[in-house]
Amino acid sequence: MSRFTKILVPIDFSDHSIRAIHYAAELSKTYNAPVTLLHAYQTLNYALPEGYVFYSPEQLAELTQAIDKQVQQSKAVAEHAGAVSVDTKTVMGAAFSEILRVAEEEHFDLIVMGTHGRTGLGHTFLGSVAERVVRQAPCPVLTVRASKAD
Repeated sequence: MSRFTKILVPIDFSDHSIRAIHYAAELSKTYNAPVTLLHAYQTLNYALPEGYVFYSPEQLAELTQAIDKQVQQSKAVAEHAGAVSVDTKTVMGAAFSEILRVAEEEHFDLIVMGTHGRTGLGHTFLGSVAERVVRQAPCPVLTVRASKAD
């Protein structure tokens, strides 16, 4: 098995991503590899007959503050779990494309991410960021389900 030197953990603040953080922290200790937590988000614009409605600067500031708070909480989880070094990155864009872009541009050699484990119609209608990442990632991807109860 390859020695992992940079571990990317996409996070969405769900139980699935918290469990992925724990797995990544264990791998970080084993390989003495830094972990980067990545959160990608998109703002929702609404189309109305009069035109599009966008976030106000104040609303966008509130959104980014809330995201930053959750990212820092996730970082604390990773540090408490024993990750060697933890960085964070927040980007605006579609999750799967941003994960792939960051993994390639920053030369990560492992992605550890949570997955909901849905099949059938749930998967068809909701899609799977994890599946798209697994199929297109420039490096190995470890997917982690939250628990059997999920």
